[in-house]
Amino acid sequence: MTKCKGCGAVLQNTDIKAIGYTPKENSEYCQRCFRLMHYDDLQYSMKTGIDPDEVLSRINEIDGIILWVCDIFDFEASMIEGLNKHLIGRDIIMVVTKRDLLPVTVSNEKMAKFIFSRLKDYGITIKGLIVTGKNIDNKDEILKAINIYKKNNIIVMGKANVGKSTLLNALMKDEVLSVSRYPGTTLDFNEMDIDGFHFIDTPGIEVKNSVVMEVEEKYLKSLIPNRPIKPVIFQIRDDQAFIIDGLMMIKFYDAKNSSVVVYMSNEVKVHRTKAQKANELWDKHLGELFKPVTIDKKYRNITVNKQYDKMDIVMDGLGWICISGDVSKIEIRYPEKVNVKFRKAAI
Repeated sequence: MTKCKGCGAVLQNTDIKAIGYTPKENSEYCQRCFRLMHYDDLQYSMKTGIDPDEVLSRINEIDGIILWVCDIFDFEASMIEGLNKHLIGRDIIMVVTKRDLLPVTVSNEKMAKFIFSRLKDYGITIKGLIVTGKNIDNKDEILKAINIYKKNNIIVMGKANVGKSTLLNALMKDEVLSVSRYPGTTLDFNEMDIDGFHFIDTPGIEVKNSVVMEVEEKYLKSLIPNRPIKPVIFQIRDDQAFIIDGLMMIKFYDAKNSSVVVYMSNEVKVHRTKAQKANELWDKHLGELFKPVTIDKKYRNITVNKQYDKMDIVMDGLGWICISGDVSKIEIRYPEKVNVKFRKAAI
């Protein structure tokens, strides 16, 4: 049984529509991985269909240290609630990737304080934390942390698209594993030896309730940042609204000495208008000026109060908006199937 070096699927050349298909008998990669790596061509989507309970159950059967890879930009969507209950008594090191997407003015100490605070909120305990950039610029630190535990197996796990395969490619110093912006690139457990350690790459756990899962995949290039984000700052007074692509509308009422900072991909478009005009503009331009939209075009509206002096409004898969200063209330329109969370400001 030969597995694809890119995604871990068992290679076969009989069913062109099935996972692992390759037209060449002695190929190292399936056709899907080959086209992803060379042409950024997604032949078919696997963003759903990988059972997270099955992945965690199989991980729990393997003795070893667990590297839990998370995306600092999309941190809330990276969380696995009840993780310690799924993996009872396991040694878990968190590797937080894509640090270089955030402003350089954010210190690693501040970032670590934020991460441990959020882990406490989620009731998750880890043995260690390593923060790294998109290109995994501190490989020696990761290998040193692994070596402390003297385990034969290193299981690399995390939600889809957090950077697991990128991490392993960096440790191998070779582009062996398939890497793409599309969820579900790794399809099965994939094993490799690196510097005397036996690494096991695992399928990305499905990211439920994220924008990434609810828009057409052709829009992911603009929604998922691949270079440092440039925060966009607005000073607001009275009643103001912001329409973010066709994905989110936020209204702030009775703003005084207030500011709004948008932390999202540089290609995401933010439209500012008066709160009283926002609904009319939304209805008129949704799907045209305001796009992308979700596939089902179903949205919900909520009203919240500002909970912290500086509060982040986070949408899984899209980024966040930080509001500071006085506002009487906040109205938010967002996709029905996408999570929106509120937290004390990360930055």
